Amino acid sequence: MYLFLAFLMVPLIEIGLFIQVGGAIGLWPTLAIVVLTAILGTSLVRSQGRLALGQMRNSFQTLSDPAEPLAHGAMILFAGALLLTPGFFTDALGFALLMPPVRMAVYRYISKRITVSQFQMGPGSAQGRHSPGGPANHQPNNSDIIDGDFEEVAPKRPGSKPSGWVEGPK
Repeated sequence: MYLFLAFLMVPLIEIGLFIQVGGAIGLWPTLAIVVLTAILGTSLVRSQGRLALGQMRNSFQTLSDPAEPLAHGAMILFAGALLLTPGFFTDALGFALLMPPVRMAVYRYISKRITVSQFQMGPGSAQGRHSPGGPANHQPNNSDIIDGDFEEVAPKRPGSKPSGWVEGPK
């Protein structure tokens, strides 16, 4: 329902703003503002996106929680889409999302409403998962354990030659 209202209200707000601004400053200045905000917004999205990508790389390298840098990256991407959409209302929302304090406030608001049940990173992250055979076949992810299958082979008859794959007894 909220998505339907957004798709209904945003174009109506944009049309109203275009009529008001166009009536106040004229058609060509209004169109120039729309094009300039798209160009300025693209350059700001690039610079903010590089910063967010650096923060994300840093969180992966230090094995810290990447949720915040990922959320900032998603908000910057959404801001870019808003800035490329022609209109004054969407541009205002896009520019607001490019400001780090606004993104932090949105992140805090969203993170209060989301519960993470489990988060693991690093060498022990495979623990707790089950192998295809079910929990009975589960082995912890440890470098000392090698998982494999075996098959019993009948011993060779005395006097038979080696297969050629291995050297015979010396």
